[in-house]
Amino acid sequence: MPSSPRWSGPQRRIGLTGGIASGKSTVARWLEQQGLPVLDADVYAREALAPGSAGAAAVLERYGDAVRAKGSDPGSGVLDRGALGQIVFREPQERQWLEQLVHPLVRQRFNAELQALAAQPTVVLVIPLLFEAGLEGLCSEIWLVDCEPEQQLERLMQRDDLSQEGARARINAQWPIEHKRKLADRVIDNRGRVADLQAMLSL
Repeated sequence: MPSSPRWSGPQRRIGLTGGIASGKSTVARWLEQQGLPVLDADVYAREALAPGSAGAAAVLERYGDAVRAKGSDPGSGVLDRGALGQIVFREPQERQWLEQLVHPLVRQRFNAELQALAAQPTVVLVIPLLFEAGLEGLCSEIWLVDCEPEQQLERLMQRDDLSQEGARARINAQWPIEHKRKLADRVIDNRGRVADLQAMLSL
């Protein structure tokens, strides 16, 4: 599977990706501690569905009360993200619809933030679905955080309080990690302790 063309401008842009619950946040925090600006796709995706946003209105129009936060004012546009997750991770066509809504908004935010940070020599872009969303062109290099599938499942169940079935559905919604390894410029092994992970990190 060939990799898409990368960013070739003067700025170093590190695309940080990996499977869900693989340890991306730990690596991102380390990079931030080194003084690098960190842009996070998950933050922008949450903003795209914030209460009262056009994204939230589109979701409510499609799913109605099934995804409206309990006890919220009907006009407030507050989503029950857990309920939305149950729908989109159970039904691939609904996940595709949501991604087609959110991904362009996330890309717009990246473009705006990168423009604002144009004078910075290095920027980090944390993008869980980097390959799936075709965002390699934003990055000059791609770092992949890697771990064993069993570790990923256990970490995800613990982190998000999910059943094994629910956690597997989220993992299976992403590309298999072995595909991503072939496309990454650097693979970061997160099979051990956090201290081990941090010890192997370098710029």
